[in-house]
Amino acid sequence: MAMTTRELSYQADGREMIGSFYAPEGGGRHKAVLVCHEGTGLSDTTRDVAKRLAGLGYAAFALDFHGGGKPLPMDQLMSRAGELFGDSPRFRAIGKAGLDVLLAQPEVDSANVAVIGYCMGGALAFELAREGIDLKLAVGLHANLVTGMPAAKGAVKAKILALTGADDPIVDAAQRAAFEEEMRAAEVDWQSFVYGGAKHSFTNPNAGDMGHPGIAYDKKADARSWKAMMNAFDEAF
Repeated sequence: MAMTTRELSYQADGREMIGSFYAPEGGGRHKAVLVCHEGTGLSDTTRDVAKRLAGLGYAAFALDFHGGGKPLPMDQLMSRAGELFGDSPRFRAIGKAGLDVLLAQPEVDSANVAVIGYCMGGALAFELAREGIDLKLAVGLHANLVTGMPAAKGAVKAKILALTGADDPIVDAAQRAAFEEEMRAAEVDWQSFVYGGAKHSFTNPNAGDMGHPGIAYDKKADARSWKAMMNAFDEAF
């Protein structure tokens, strides 16, 4: 499918963020998806997800939450991630800035928007849902599930889908259980799939480059999680 593509620069968190937008050619407004990258930063892996969604008829914006539209140097990653995980209002503000960019695009149907994210980006997707933003769906793939600001009862408008690996040492069973209890207490419409044998970053073909025994690509879990997400899209939209 032919598509419109453009790089979009915007300000957030005192930085110049550069995200990538994709939409089907031909005009009109489309259901839209905000795509949130892994903790390492915006990369071609995340852009490929946005392109794939555009090929399915969605308008998609791969936001940037570190700045410069590129991965963050490893010597800066842990401090940056710690700062954002420790400050939910700040993290949410960065996500909302990216969402505002998506909503401003003429190809976007602002009444039909979802947010998805991978790892730290999945945590951001869930933070935006906890904020009570008018979203159809929030999906976290191997997402960190903890938050400093748990969802208030009745506040979450989005349907929630958590897709995690059973052998993920970063998002372990205790974290999954706490998230489920949060969703119940907040009376959220939520689903969770746990993939046997899958570790952290199971959707990223380059996960092995991290050199961590708990981080690995899993082709089967990748395919299954995409299918589960597409089913959730069909239901939510």
